[in-house]
Amino acid sequence: MKLQRILSLMLAAFVGSLASQAQSGPFTPEDWPSTKQPGKKVHYVITDDNLQPPSATWLANELTILSGGDQGTVNITIGGHKGKKVTGSFLNIADASYGEWADKDFIDILVQVYGDAALFNAQGLPRDFKFLTGTLPELAFPIGGQIPVDARNKKWNWVLFRIPNGIRASDGSHLVGSIPANAQGATTAGGVNGGTIRFESVANLIIRAVAFGEEGAFGEPEDINKFVPAGACDVEPNTNLAGLDMAAGVTNHLVVINDASQPAAFAANIGPANDPRKAVRADGADNFLNFGITGNYLGQPCNDPHTVKVCLDYYDDPAFAGQEVTFGPESYATDDAGGVGVVPADQRATLEGTGAWVRRSWVIPAVDLKGVNAGAFTAGPRFVSANAQVFVSRVELAVLRVGTHPLAGLDPLADCFADPRVCTDLWGNSAELDLDKGITDGLDVGTSGGDQEMIQDVAGPANDRRQAIRPAREDGTPGAEHKYLNFAILDERFGPSSQPNADLTICVTYYDDPALAGKRFKPEVYMTDQNGTTTFGFTPDSFFVTLEGTDKWRTAYWEIPDMKFIGVNQTPQAAARFTLEDKIFFTSVRYGVIRPCGPKAGQNPLAACKPVEAPALGVTVGTDHKLVISWPTAAEGYTLESTADLGAPNWQPVTTAPTVEGDQQVLRLTPGGTTYYRLNHP
Repeated sequence: MKLQRILSLMLAAFVGSLASQAQSGPFTPEDWPSTKQPGKKVHYVITDDNLQPPSATWLANELTILSGGDQGTVNITIGGHKGKKVTGSFLNIADASYGEWADKDFIDILVQVYGDAALFNAQGLPRDFKFLTGTLPELAFPIGGQIPVDARNKKWNWVLFRIPNGIRASDGSHLVGSIPANAQGATTAGGVNGGTIRFESVANLIIRAVAFGEEGAFGEPEDINKFVPAGACDVEPNTNLAGLDMAAGVTNHLVVINDASQPAAFAANIGPANDPRKAVRADGADNFLNFGITGNYLGQPCNDPHTVKVCLDYYDDPAFAGQEVTFGPESYATDDAGGVGVVPADQRATLEGTGAWVRRSWVIPAVDLKGVNAGAFTAGPRFVSANAQVFVSRVELAVLRVGTHPLAGLDPLADCFADPRVCTDLWGNSAELDLDKGITDGLDVGTSGGDQEMIQDVAGPANDRRQAIRPAREDGTPGAEHKYLNFAILDERFGPSSQPNADLTICVTYYDDPALAGKRFKPEVYMTDQNGTTTFGFTPDSFFVTLEGTDKWRTAYWEIPDMKFIGVNQTPQAAARFTLEDKIFFTSVRYGVIRPCGPKAGQNPLAACKPVEAPALGVTVGTDHKLVISWPTAAEGYTLESTADLGAPNWQPVTTAPTVEGDQQVLRLTPGGTTYYRLNHP
């Protein structure tokens, strides 16, 4: 009997072990994880409505995936399912019944995500997934966990995050579940910008399901966050560019796909009289024009999707004037299993009938090389025209490599622009706001309110008082200090927001207030395009300007090379928003754009504001024990000065004449006591 009981206990333990193993991932994406607890409270949304609630406490469609601005999403078909892809920086989820979480110390967030590079950092390594809870001005940014690299498998995966529901200082309530009396902004769902819980910095994330639940509703993260391994695939080749130039008769692993479903027609002598070319156009009812990559030259469909840049020369036929003829990429493969993404129609070019060949580019993120209807070839995006068939003479296709690839970070088509008008003088390249002089030349004060309330007043030294603007900073509550200044670009002075990143220079005149010595300011956050995705850009701390308290109006200068004029919390257009540590006054702001091409290529309208870089002053001791001081002969206008005390300096010119040795001016001095030296420019 004792032996039988021992065997029974062993068998029970074995069965229990099997049951425990059965409750561990990876779980099929076609059903909820088997670790789910049907009796617990859950709110969820599914993008393709293919999962059913396991009980009455699991409420479908309580959640809404918001879209727009910096929390935009688009529909995508990938991995056999319809999902949502984040096109901004944030994924904001609104819960219609957010009040049900008011008594929960933790909230579990279950998501079904597609396993690609968007889950990881730029180096392809795990990163913290940060969430935003609460309402302005009381916010929290809890970390829900990391996703292991095993999830980069080009499959749909279940991932479980667990975040604390923090306590609000003003009323002692949980951050998620109620709206406090001091709430600011769009708080209808108990959070920020119309949502309840926001995923932070998740550009390009692809999701199929999002569910909020009480702790343990889906199981434990360590049981769910396990993943089916990726299939085997050859490493990506050390290539990044294919092309076809029909006019020159040159091909580089790229051909026109000409078949029954997307026929093409070739012709000679297309274009203006001074530039006739051989070219190709669509020749079917659908006006599709497709290009195939031969021999898997840029990679295989099983490789990770990448941002693709395509540059074409197309003929802007005079017959197209006023005919609303459009041309551009239409669709692309999202995976190697038949998923297709659609390029928004508003990204296509509208032809004007200029009678010239136009060279322009399109950048499309997350393109799989399977292509659309590419047959035996691999391919990038397929092109389409509307209201006419557009001739193309040259096409180049680049894969923008990332990570540790030998060609990572290189753009072989850097001289092909998404808007060719940047190479003309159609748009302005400078704008100015001067509050004291009443100048609003393409630039004005931005919208005052929210966390960027601004105050205009008179400021400056007693002998030079000027009209100026500063942040209000009247409310010391964290998150609501009104510490920002923002400026609006008027009448699309620099061109439309659709143009590629601009190289922007900024010059401001500020009051160096003695009462604020040590306080800092800088242009901080702006919008930028990174590999086809518009996202936030942030300037480094080296951009900070520190007040010295000279009681003078002074200038500060910066250059931001990747600026989109979409603006942050400012419309219709804007550049970077300024952050200021105190009530620092600006009296004027100037912007300049350095164009990459055209008649104004390389010209900086604010060059006079750019500080002169001080030459290096070298100090060594010679073999004769003399002090050897040297500086470049090219440093015209500089004088060597010395002082015996830095605490109360009395800088005086060094009267000993230097000698010229090569490209250096050299001075040899016999040391005597403590002496400090500097180069000074008047």
